[in-house]
Amino acid sequence: MLRYQLSESDLGGVRFGISPLCELGLSLRSIRDPGRYPLQLPWVLRTEDARRSLDTEVLAALVNDRLWTPDFLNPRPDSPLTRIENELARLEALPAADFLRGVLSVHPDLPAVFAGPPDRAIRRMVSALREYWDACFRPHWPRMRAILESDIVHRGRVVALDGLAVMLNGVSSAVTYENGVVSIALAAPENRTEHTDGLGLTLVPTMFTRRASAPVEAGQAPLVMYPARGQGAMWEPETLAPEGALVSLIGSRRTALLRALGSPASSTELGIRFGISTSAVNQHLRVLADNGLVTSTRHGHSVLYFRSELGQALSDRAS
Repeated sequence: MLRYQLSESDLGGVRFGISPLCELGLSLRSIRDPGRYPLQLPWVLRTEDARRSLDTEVLAALVNDRLWTPDFLNPRPDSPLTRIENELARLEALPAADFLRGVLSVHPDLPAVFAGPPDRAIRRMVSALREYWDACFRPHWPRMRAILESDIVHRGRVVALDGLAVMLNGVSSAVTYENGVVSIALAAPENRTEHTDGLGLTLVPTMFTRRASAPVEAGQAPLVMYPARGQGAMWEPETLAPEGALVSLIGSRRTALLRALGSPASSTELGIRFGISTSAVNQHLRVLADNGLVTSTRHGHSVLYFRSELGQALSDRAS
């Protein structure tokens, strides 16, 4: 169990971020043991051919049998708009001592692939991760990012409507909050408590954790990585809404979109979920918005849509 003791100022410093490098690092677990990550099995299968040309020796050395990864692969993101290029550049500048300590925090001995000068090992690791990103993540990242951003907007609405405690207790079954303490149930055998001391707490939604993850080493920046909502819908298109009065009124596709917007989503995410083009989704959303059934908010570079009060009432009545 890891416990973060939050000060009064830290309660106002709870924030969200998205880290492409976190996704890279955590995804290595689904490759190591696909059976433990059934929601991402379609991604594992789709990227199987692409991974054959990668430096799999290095990638395999970055995760152990317990599915732990070094903390330097899970950086605390600066914002929801963090770019992989910036994170890889910082990783390339990682001090040799920090690299060795991070690797040895998950392995009893230094893997043979990292033997020799640490600077050379770091360069090879960054090169392997960059190729991994280009082959297996870049084609899917807009879809993944849309789901991660939608999750953040949802959590923000929960804070606004129900308060910080409700939001923190809802991010994962492994995370609980009470009296200023955020507790994360981890696989680690030891218990530890860390005082955030004005550093705040960063919450990072991810596609590649089942319950929750946190730094392996003590003294790292306060960070909780938790499973993003809606990740299971990424690979399988949703079916259209069934017949009914609402379908007769606005059509099956718009009914399906309206029902899906019980949680905020971007047009990109909705297109993925329903197997239709983003432009087609935008056309339907404009009609729904013009008739007062949906509204929108901007989050970073994305526009997220959700039901208006009228849309909520209409959807509830038709359910």
